[in-house]
Amino acid sequence: MKPSERPGAVLGDGIDAPVPAHYGSPAREQRALLAGTALVDLSHMEVVTVTGQDRLTWVHSLTTQHLTGLTPGESTETILLSAEGRIQVPAFVQDDGETLYLITDVGQGEELRAFLQSMKFMMRVDVALRDDLSLLGGYGSETVPRAILTWRDPWPAVPASSVAYGADPDQHPARGHDRYLALVPAADLEAALDEWEGTMAGMLAWEAQRIVDLRPRPALDIDDKSLPHEWDWLRSAVHLDKGCYRGQEAVARTVNLGRPPRRAVLLQLDGSAERLPAAGSEILWGEKTVGKITSAGRDMDEGPVGLGLLKRNTPLDAQLAIDGIPALAEVIVNPDGRTALSYDRPKIRKLAP
Repeated sequence: MKPSERPGAVLGDGIDAPVPAHYGSPAREQRALLAGTALVDLSHMEVVTVTGQDRLTWVHSLTTQHLTGLTPGESTETILLSAEGRIQVPAFVQDDGETLYLITDVGQGEELRAFLQSMKFMMRVDVALRDDLSLLGGYGSETVPRAILTWRDPWPAVPASSVAYGADPDQHPARGHDRYLALVPAADLEAALDEWEGTMAGMLAWEAQRIVDLRPRPALDIDDKSLPHEWDWLRSAVHLDKGCYRGQEAVARTVNLGRPPRRAVLLQLDGSAERLPAAGSEILWGEKTVGKITSAGRDMDEGPVGLGLLKRNTPLDAQLAIDGIPALAEVIVNPDGRTALSYDRPKIRKLAP
């Protein structure tokens, strides 16, 4: 039985319209997700595959992650950047020894495929956007029936090759949550769900958990100005010691000098409002626009929450409003925009008159 045909299924809207938003109780579904007993239909996400003997060294040279030593079954993620270091297409990455799988968010697979295809030159690779593969999401260590691979989210770990702009892994809200994406042949999706011994959860539950885990979603949270630093995304997607790739100089400059112009925040929204603010709505501090909300959801414990971007110098205790709804911002990225690798800024002495 298809996810959309299962009892209680209610389809979503916007970019998540093709899959169920919930099955009757988003809060209960979120608890089942974290308990490892529920799956989410993510079949609207997209998969690009790269085959050929140069696949790892080639994608390594084009994106932010160190991939030449990637072992079969190892999970990581990478980002395709613009020359200015702005985020274009992030991808979850796994190789099975013959094929490199690049999992992208809704509507981003073709952009990645087209870019890779344009950069083939004499490389021994083949690139394809796959419509014969589907994705299911979950938490825990369960094995999804008929999965050909399982990508396990490295977030919020910080390897020695990178750096964090936010909380240490052992203090991060996402610690120990073990999120995964299971790749299943599209033809086997219904059979896989029939064989699954747990329940189903919808996108409302999946998104609420993603937000409180402070995990940015490319199709919602990223705009044409986004830097990895603003979202604390270096921790899992950017290798700072690898060779040259497009956007590397801009990444290094911001790490060294610090102070990206914006910073991600977790927004605690006034629970008395029955609605959630629309993604993209301005964040106001008094009458001044200081940022925008990028995602919103209802968490089973914290209630209405969102992710957003604020101007870096917005006060930590600022009383904010979004689409008429009062909000407070909790720190994700350090307000000073610096890491352990940022240089100390020399103080400029003022000359006496």
